[in-house]
Amino acid sequence: MSANIQMLVSLFLYMAIICTIGVWYSSRLKKSSAEDFFLAKRQFGPWITALSAQASDMSGWLLMGLPGAVFFFGIGQAWVAIGLFIGTVLNWTFVAKRLRSYTEVAQNAITLPEFFSKRFHDNKRILLAVSAVINLLFFSIYVGSQLLVVGLIFRTVFGLPMLPMIIIAAIVILSYTLIGGFLAVGTLDCIQSTVMVSVLSLVMIFGIANAGGISGVIENIQNFPRFLDIMGEAAQTDIANGIPVFGSGTQLTFISIVSLMAWGLGYFGMPHVLVRYMAINKLSDFRASRVIGLSWLFVSMSAALAIGLIGRSLFPGAFATNSEAETVFILLARSFFPPLLAGVALSGILAASMSSVDSYMLIVSSALANDVYKGIINKKASEKTVMRIARTTEVVVAIFGIIVAVSGDTIFGVVAYAWAGLGASFGPLILFSLYWKRINFSGALAGMLTGGFTVILWRNFIAPLHPVFNVYELLPAFILSSLAIIIVSLATKKPSLEIEEEFEAAKAAAAV
Repeated sequence: MSANIQMLVSLFLYMAIICTIGVWYSSRLKKSSAEDFFLAKRQFGPWITALSAQASDMSGWLLMGLPGAVFFFGIGQAWVAIGLFIGTVLNWTFVAKRLRSYTEVAQNAITLPEFFSKRFHDNKRILLAVSAVINLLFFSIYVGSQLLVVGLIFRTVFGLPMLPMIIIAAIVILSYTLIGGFLAVGTLDCIQSTVMVSVLSLVMIFGIANAGGISGVIENIQNFPRFLDIMGEAAQTDIANGIPVFGSGTQLTFISIVSLMAWGLGYFGMPHVLVRYMAINKLSDFRASRVIGLSWLFVSMSAALAIGLIGRSLFPGAFATNSEAETVFILLARSFFPPLLAGVALSGILAASMSSVDSYMLIVSSALANDVYKGIINKKASEKTVMRIARTTEVVVAIFGIIVAVSGDTIFGVVAYAWAGLGASFGPLILFSLYWKRINFSGALAGMLTGGFTVILWRNFIAPLHPVFNVYELLPAFILSSLAIIIVSLATKKPSLEIEEEFEAAKAAAAV
């Protein structure tokens, strides 16, 4: 059996196992209940909450996008990881517990758009509709980024056309998401997070050994100016004989570093992460869950950063472009392991992508079926009808994601756009909703719209105007969204006494 066939067997066997587990867990789902399908009846324990939150969050970016960026631009890209880690710490500390308590106080809201609507007593469901549309737009882009990861695996390793492989992956993910709902998704994400951290650690360990130890890795990459400079970027200036040559590089400015770290702001507005907090069984479980989640994240991101350095150390001329460098994990796995084990290692990328795509599909389907259709169009819709619309939506999103996946952008680029859109639209609103009693409906709507539109305008129209605007769009969008919330809330009528009492009740519940 050839090496490629052995790796293919490992990959398809992994997908079959995941699909089987997902179908089995679906037997535990009471399909008549929307709360069961979208929130697993708030029965997650600390392990599933923590690991599924981190796995769905990191996605294929962790194994491909981040190592590729480090391989190509140097260790200065670690500022992204630092920002993300800080953002995760703050999210677990200040958002998780209070959001869980507030969603119950707010008439048991089971989705983020529904929480916004009930939090501000939005009887016209305007907030619900706007946030559902934002979910649909940016999560559909997100789905495409992760399907792109799957396509790159099969094209890079096996020379297979991307489109058929992307379609197969989408079908596998749909198979358990459609019938298993959030229970299957959360459980499988927990399993896949274990696969992700295991393969990252193994590739890192074998890579260090092959390079002659940590000192060997460092010695090999010292020839690339500023590659090990946390305050610099190894700028590619020339290509000679197919080997990237890095010149004097550039100094990372304060704005550049802040821009990279601004990724961490996105955590406050990520529905696929926040919904895990909403699904935990007991508030007392958050302390253990936070430790588990942060430990997993620290190990995983450290290994991903190291893999980028190891790849540059062992194969300095392997890639000539940033998009090609995103396959450095694949190159190392194939170099270190026999075919069957290499296939297992590559399954880690599938795990990362699948654990994200299933969550994104569920978020969008809940937004349209539960929030838009039942919340606005037909408030008396049966659970059966809601489930049918949800599943239809998942199929449509998968198709749109396939289209995005073959568009040709880098994984890092696609993820950055979607992350900024969701983080700026929902992040400031979540923080003010949980901690500022004076915020009202008008301020919430203004903040949501300002954040979303700023991301789109900044990326497509403002940033190209001048290098001074070349900052990650999440940062200005987050700031402007926060200002819009404060200014509009103070300029309009204060919230009703009932809303203020609910705020205090949620605050008290979270303090227990």
